[in-house]
Amino acid sequence: MPDPMAGLPPRFLRTPEAARYLGLSGRTLEKHRTYGTGPTYRKIGGRVVYALDDLKAWADRGAKTSTSDPGNGTVLPAKKQPALRPYAGQERR
Repeated sequence: MPDPMAGLPPRFLRTPEAARYLGLSGRTLEKHRTYGTGPTYRKIGGRVVYALDDLKAWADRGAKTSTSDPGNGTVLPAKKQPALRPYAGQERR
């Protein structure tokens, strides 16, 4: 049976729908946007939308097979992260 979604543009979700998809609250997703730790989003006409592929890719970054598995990446918590110092470990010239 052919895929009825084939050839259609990607589906975008608003914040409440995207949060439900990820199992998060809408407020948590808003915090991730503020701190830059969340999935890629787009602003279209003043509205924030998320592509399904971006949500899945962000969630997949935290995939692990065991507690000792380093995984492919890390999904950071929705809080302010320390800024990277441009000269960390190096002396300024």
